[in-house]
Amino acid sequence: MIQNFTTISKLNPLISPTKFNPKIPLPFPSRMCSNAVRAAQTIHAVPGLGSDEMERVAHQTFTRYTSDAMPPPPRKGKGVAIVWFRNDLRILDNEVLHKAWASSQALLPVYCVDPMLFGATYHFGFPKTGAIRSQFLIECLADLKQNLMKRGLNLMIQQGKPEQILPSLAKAYGVHTVYAQKETCSEEVHVERLVAKNLKKVVPPLAEGVSAKHKSTNLDLIWGCTMYHIDDLPFNCTSLPDVYTQFRKSVESKSTIRSCIKVPASLGPTPDVKDWGCIPDASMLGVQPEKASKGMAFTGGESAALSRVHEYFWKKDLLKTYKVTRNGMLGPDYSTKFSPWLASGSLSPRFIYEEVKRYEKLRVSNDSTYWVLFELIWRDYFRFLSIKAGNSLFYVGGPRRVQTNWSQDQALFDAWRNGQTGYPLIDANMKELSATGFMSNRGRQIVCSFLVRDMGVDWRMGAEWFESCLLDYDPCSNYGNWTYGAGVGNDPREDRYFSIPKQAQSYDPDGEFVAYWLPQLKPLPKEKRHNPGMMMYMKPIVALKFGNTKASGARRGGVEEKKGKSYRGNRIQ
Repeated sequence: MIQNFTTISKLNPLISPTKFNPKIPLPFPSRMCSNAVRAAQTIHAVPGLGSDEMERVAHQTFTRYTSDAMPPPPRKGKGVAIVWFRNDLRILDNEVLHKAWASSQALLPVYCVDPMLFGATYHFGFPKTGAIRSQFLIECLADLKQNLMKRGLNLMIQQGKPEQILPSLAKAYGVHTVYAQKETCSEEVHVERLVAKNLKKVVPPLAEGVSAKHKSTNLDLIWGCTMYHIDDLPFNCTSLPDVYTQFRKSVESKSTIRSCIKVPASLGPTPDVKDWGCIPDASMLGVQPEKASKGMAFTGGESAALSRVHEYFWKKDLLKTYKVTRNGMLGPDYSTKFSPWLASGSLSPRFIYEEVKRYEKLRVSNDSTYWVLFELIWRDYFRFLSIKAGNSLFYVGGPRRVQTNWSQDQALFDAWRNGQTGYPLIDANMKELSATGFMSNRGRQIVCSFLVRDMGVDWRMGAEWFESCLLDYDPCSNYGNWTYGAGVGNDPREDRYFSIPKQAQSYDPDGEFVAYWLPQLKPLPKEKRHNPGMMMYMKPIVALKFGNTKASGARRGGVEEKKGKSYRGNRIQ
C-alpha cells in the first residue's frame, strides 16, 4: 500500500470491545475536531493489497513451496488421522499437517472453538479473547478452510472442549492418531493431557496396514512454533540462560534453522464427512461487529500474512530500513506488523527467515535485515523461557519471586486502560490498543513502565488487559515482556524506567501520534501537544516518578540508557 490512507469498504475486522463485556467500560473516542487530519476518518488496511493481488501473492508463494517440482515421496500411511489445528492456522511449513498427511490414507482437519478461550482472565476477569482478536480468528479460520479445500481437504469446525470433541471424532471415524502442535503454558498443556487421557479410551478399528500397537488412539504432539527447533538447541530448556544475549549468541553459533517443509499439491482425501460445521460469526462468540473509523485494520489468515511479507519486503522494499524505523508509532510501515499472524500461527517464523535470506541475496544485507531475525530470536527465547519458568511466569513475583507491594487501585487502572491518565503519550497508545488491537513495541514498553513505575499498579492487571485486547497475544511473549517490564523477570538486570517526556521527545517529537489519537490536540503547536496543560487537556492522574526532566530516558535502576540502545521486542512487529 502506498503511504497515503485507504478507505476500506469491506466488512472490517475490527469489533467494538465494549460489546464483549459490558462490565468493562471503555470511553467513546473524543469527537474529532473539524480540522483533524484526513487520516482520522479512514483506516489503514494491513496488508494494503487488494483482494486479487493478495490471492495472487498467496498462490505464487504456495507454488514456490509446493513439492510439484519433483515427485513427492510415496504416501505410505494407512487409515485415518486427525489434524487438530490450534495456534498453527496455516498450510505452509506446517509439520503437524505434513506428518499427519504422510501417516494416513485420509485426513480430517479439525478446529475446536474452545469455550476456555472466550472465558475470563485468571485474576481480574477481563474477556480472555477480546472482540477484535475474535474477528481476526474468524478470518484466520475462513482462510485456512479455503486453502485446505484447494488441496483436497476441508476444515471441520466444532464448538466445545477439545477433550470431548476429539475423542468423539476419533471414535466416529476410526482415527489412529491425532496430530497437534505442542504448546508450553499450563492451560494449553492441561488441555493436551485431557485430550490424551480421553483418547486412550478410544479403540479404533484396525485398518489394513496399521500397526497393532495402535490399540487406542494416540495424541502426537509436534514442535512447530519457533524459528529454532527445540531439538536443535545447544542446551536443555531447563538450562536456558537467564540473559537473552547469552541465549542468542549460543543458538546463532551452535544451532541451524531448519528449512521450511514443502507442501504436497494434494493433501486429500478426507473421510466421508456429512457435516463439516460452519465458521463462527461474531455473535456466536459473544461479540458484535462494528466498523472502525481510524487506525490499522488487520486481515486474518495465512493469505493475508504471506501478502504482508511480500508487501513489506518486496513491494515497498522496507526491510532494508527496518532497524532505523522500528521504534515508530504511527502508520503500518514503521515495522513489519507480522506479529498478529505469528501469534495465530498463520505465518511461520522459518518462512520469514527464508524470505530475509532471499532478500539479502537479491537486494541487500545489512543491520536491518539481521534485526528482523534478532527480534524473532527474542520471540523464540520467550517461548523456551515459558518451559523453564513454568507458572512462575504468571506469579506476581515473576520467575525470581520478587517481593513488591503492588497496588490494585481500580481508579488508577481504569484511567490507564481507558486512556485517561492526563499524559497524551500514554493515552494515545491505550486508545490505539482499544480501537485496533495493536500497539507499537515502543508504546508497549512506555505504557508498561508508566503503569508499574509511575502508578505502582500490579503488572498482572496490565498483562491481563493486554491478553484481552491484543491481536498478537500469546502467553509466552506477553507475560515474558510484562515480567521484564515490571522488573520481576528472570534477568535481574532488566529493571528500566521510561521517562514519558524523553520518550515523547525521541519518538514523537512533532506530536503527530498523539494528535492522531487525541484530535483535540491537533490545533496546538507541535511543541505543546505532549504538554498541553489543563486548559486543553485533563490533569495528570499521578506525578511521574522521576519528574518531568528531559534528561531522563529509559532508566535502568535510575541510570539513563544511551540513546539508540536496543530493547527487547514484543515478538516481531
